[in-house]
Amino acid sequence: MEALLLFLFSAIPPRPAPEHHIATFSIVAVDTLTGDVGGAVSSKFPAVGVDVLWAEAGVGAVATQALANVSYGPRGLELMAAGLPPEDVIARLTAADDRGADRQTGMVDASGRSATYTGSTCFAWAGGMNGPGFACQGNILTGEETVRAMADAFQRTRGSLAERLVTALEAGQAAGGDRRGRQSAAVKVAREHGGYGGYTDHYVDLRVDDHVDPVRELRRLWEMHTFYFPESPPDSLIAIDVALAREMQQMLSELGYYEGPVDGVWSAAAAKSLEDYQGWENLEMRYRSEARIDPLVLEYLRKQAAEKKR
Repeated sequence: MEALLLFLFSAIPPRPAPEHHIATFSIVAVDTLTGDVGGAVSSKFPAVGVDVLWAEAGVGAVATQALANVSYGPRGLELMAAGLPPEDVIARLTAADDRGADRQTGMVDASGRSATYTGSTCFAWAGGMNGPGFACQGNILTGEETVRAMADAFQRTRGSLAERLVTALEAGQAAGGDRRGRQSAAVKVAREHGGYGGYTDHYVDLRVDDHVDPVRELRRLWEMHTFYFPESPPDSLIAIDVALAREMQQMLSELGYYEGPVDGVWSAAAAKSLEDYQGWENLEMRYRSEARIDPLVLEYLRKQAAEKKR
């Protein structure tokens, strides 16, 4: 009997990985000046950013959704890295997919070539539009105004790629978005050596997995990210003169980081206390060893020192 059971189980074919209908609206894009590539997405679907968005620095970005075939992400990046334009990549992937009519995808490569595809059996409203450097798409939307709003917002917005992607997502939501409701959102940007400490290309990877207003929450997370992680622009730094040194010594002393004299001399001990403070507050990306300070760090330090006195 045991041998028979083993035979029966071995004869059962492996169960295919489950596919999910990810009704969503998304944008993938590239900033050809900085080399940043990435995308943003929102949906009435939990943790939508996990499977929809794919990006690789120097290569491009992919969004794969509807009855999502998540292999389009890594495979699409692989084919674009080999030099195929997004339109040809999509044609190749959908032609080899027996459920190609159920898929939706958008792709952009590092040079700005883009394409979007909506299978004929995707749930309405479904469609997309693309242009130089971007591709927008969505399914089960309130209407095509969602996609148009995303494209318009992306093209008219200035700033970093991540800022433009989040703004585009906000415009899509304001225009209607997923007609089933809201649940999750995400933004992902790859930048060469853009990750923490420069060790990876994971520059931005923010996800709101379950929230009543996910796009709004994504905006909050993005603004927090812009405070903690970018390096300070050199032209924004404030020189630490005698008056500022004395003020900072006093504040750092009150907060427990500095034990030296409050004399306005920016000594090695004072500099070390500032470095320790910024490390404790997760602001090490904005630390400078020379006698200068990021204005956002100075504002934060003054706020904390004032709260300490209350």
